[in-house]
Amino acid sequence: MRYQQTYKVEKTLAKDSMYKKLSGVCAGIAKHYELPRLGVRIAAIFALITFPVATGVAYIVAALLMPTR
Repeated sequence: MRYQQTYKVEKTLAKDSMYKKLSGVCAGIAKHYELPRLGVRIAAIFALITFPVATGVAYIVAALLMPTR
């Protein structure tokens, strides 16, 4: 009995430089999870209004640590 080997290519989370507005973090998250970019940006703005310090720090850390695609 022969078994076929399948290779799974995993997507990496990276900033999207083509559709970026500030640094490309929201566009990269939207591309990774296959969500609409506008929806991710609206959620980020809502989170920034609701939790400004935590969201601001998380965005800056993500902008610094995420690689550019």
